[in-house]
Amino acid sequence: MKKDVSIRLLSRQNDGSDTEETELLSLGTLEMTDGGYIISYEETEATGFEGSTTSLEFFNSNKVVMNRRGSVVSNLVIEMGKKHHCAYGTPYGEFMVGINATSIKSTVGADGGLLEFHYVIDVNSSYVGDFDVKIECQPHKMS
Repeated sequence: MKKDVSIRLLSRQNDGSDTEETELLSLGTLEMTDGGYIISYEETEATGFEGSTTSLEFFNSNKVVMNRRGSVVSNLVIEMGKKHHCAYGTPYGEFMVGINATSIKSTVGADGGLLEFHYVIDVNSSYVGDFDVKIECQPHKMS
């Protein structure tokens, strides 16, 4: 069953010299699956992916699958203990990237909660950056 939720997403990207932070407040959905949960929301101009929908499917505190569809397409698998090579779409083109998870934590339940994950991206084994994502979701209250 899908529930409407209010989402606060904080994203931090560090390439070793510069840090960029993005905050997104959005409405989305939270859905319970057989193995975990899916949080979905619409991207905005603030994130650079306007016109896309992002879904984060996560399984305990071990794996997050991030799918972005719309103006750009990405499919990232962030999994503890495994490196994944994934397609990462940007407004400038698509890249194959290596993803290494450094931590995944979730307190998300049927009534919302917090999902945090940290990962490192490389292209052709060359360091691109460290990424920290924190998503808080809670039931949306209609006004």
